[in-house]
Formats: sequence, structure tokens, C-alpha cells
Amino acid sequence: MMQQPEIASKPIITLTLNPTIDLAFQSREIRPIRKTRAVKQSTDAGGGGINVARVLKELGVEAYAIYLAGGATGLVLKELIAELELPGRCIDIAGSTRISFAVFEEISGLEYRFVSEGSALVEAEWQSALSQPKELDADYIVGSGSLPPGVPVDFDARLTAIAQSKGARLILDTSGPALQAAASAGSIYLAKPSLGEFETLTHRKFESAEELADAATSFVAGGGVENLAVTMGRDGALLSFRSGLLRLRGLKVKPVSAVGAGDSFVAGMTAALVGGKMWRTHSCSAWPLPSCPQATNCAGGRMSSASMRRWWPSVRMCSQPSAVKAGSLFRNCWSAWWRYLYVAVAHYQSLLGLAG
Repeated sequence: MMQQPEIASKPIITLTLNPTIDLAFQSREIRPIRKTRAVKQSTDAGGGGINVARVLKELGVEAYAIYLAGGATGLVLKELIAELELPGRCIDIAGSTRISFAVFEEISGLEYRFVSEGSALVEAEWQSALSQPKELDADYIVGSGSLPPGVPVDFDARLTAIAQSKGARLILDTSGPALQAAASAGSIYLAKPSLGEFETLTHRKFESAEELADAATSFVAGGGVENLAVTMGRDGALLSFRSGLLRLRGLKVKPVSAVGAGDSFVAGMTAALVGGKMWRTHSCSAWPLPSCPQATNCAGGRMSSASMRRWWPSVRMCSQPSAVKAGSLFRNCWSAWWRYLYVAVAHYQSLLGLAG
């Protein structure tokens, strides 16, 4: 079983190179050409590391968010982050902060998401972002979110080297060439691609759980990533580490939105690591699955801690790594702590009719 980390006493540093202002609406029906009337508008600060820091704060874990912002939209982003009372540091850039938006169509139950690529950064801007973790004392650094134009593909690999030099553990949520470059550099403590991102990375289409498990095991065996968590939406997630595999099934809920689900997963995993409660060594091994894109945003509503706890009885843990390859059912493992982390995904978002 993997080595248990010490309980962290320092803030978790999160780094967001490409933050966004997240707009969310609901509409009865989306049709071309005609005006689409939208209701229940919400405006939130978004972007990988910012979302992670937000959920960590709700879970009682201290976080420090480093992010970039610029233009008139950058001022709005700063105001939104100030409202969250998140400690952090903003690096000003010449370009404008991007805006992303999602529209939930009521008659179909589908969500439409529009995500811009963001303004290009000049070298001085991304170098400034890279230098920030060097100046801060941390046990964990979380790099989450896309790389904007102008940033070299090996940025996360450089961040990996910085974390290693500081003796910090790097938790990385990225994809494609950026993840490949970082894995080649080595020393990633935890990487979290989605199933689709992992398929792109490995140039494979997985037809079974066994194929996914084999690929995840091989990827970890390569040495660049110590722990690999592959999120699979409604099908749960798979964790591969140096001595085994674990899998957890997803909650059965009505899909509403996927906005921020992966970031909430990273926050839940990080919170468990900080609490020293990850990958226990006894027969009922368990780990949190706070990634359930079905448990998500409803025009900006957020699930309260009380609502999170309503999900506890629905959470099922797996305890036998071999069961992943055998394809058998996983034994349940009941722990209020793990259940709480599991439904932490819903903090950034909300289930329709469940928030409150």
C-alpha cells in the first residue's frame, strides 16, 4: 500500500493560469436565430485552481489561490474572489480574463457549455506565475486547469521541478501534451485526468474496465506519476497507485451539469490527503470520490454542508483492488468522513431541488 502522507499544517497552494468568469443560465428551450430567454443567472469566479481552493475552504482546509487576471473582466473576477474570502495573490496581465457560460435547457435536461480559450500570455506573465510557488512554504501544490495560449507545453513539468525542489507534493489536473510532458519530468504525486483525457493521452479507446485498469497500472509503472485517478463521470473513478488499484462507483442522480465537477474531485482528494486519511491499509480500504458531474450546478446554486450529508447513505466504497480486474461487485465500506468528501463535489454546484 502507498506511503501515508503526513497531516499538512500549511496552506494548500493552488495555481490557476487561465481563470474564468463562469456565467450560468436556465432556459426553457434553445432554438437557433430566435432570442433565447434565460433565467436564474449566476456569476461565479471559476477556473481549476480557484474552484479547488473554494471547495477546500468549505471542507475546512486552508488554501492559497494564485491566479492571473486582466482587463475589465479581470476586475470582476477579483471582486468575485474577494466575496469568497479566499486568501491568495493575483498576477495582473495585459489581456482580458475570459468568460465562459453554460445554459441548462429545461425541456431536454441537457446542458450546453461554451468555454473560451483565454487571452494569450507573454513570457513575463507566465514566468511570474511560475515564480510564485517558489516564494511560498507549502506541503502541497495544486496545478489545475488549462494552459492559455502563449504558455509552453512544459509549464507543468517546470512546476513539477519546483515542487520537488521544495519537498512539496504536486497534484496535477491537466491533460494532453501538458500532462505527458509533466509525467515525463516525473515526481507528480497525484494526476487526475478524465477518462476521455486519459484515452487521448494513451491513444487508446478503452472497451472495458480491465483495459482501463491495465493502462492505468502501466502508466503509474512508468514512474512519472505516483498516483493516477481517472474520473469516469456517472461510472465513478479508478485510482491506480504503485501497489494496487481501487475503484468507486458514482452516485445515481439525475444529470444537471458537469461544471466544476473535476475540480471538486481534486479538492476532495486533496482534503483527504491533508487529513492523513487516504488509502488506508486495513481490509476496508477507501478513498473519496468527489467527482460526480451529475451532482452539479443549477443556475449557480451551491449545495450546503447539510445537503451534502444527505448523500452519505448512497456512497459505496470499493475495498478489493483485485475486483477491478475481476469485474466483480465491490464490497461496501461505510465511513462518514469518506461520504462527506464524496459529496463535496456538490459544493461548487448543486442538485436541482436539493440545495439548501
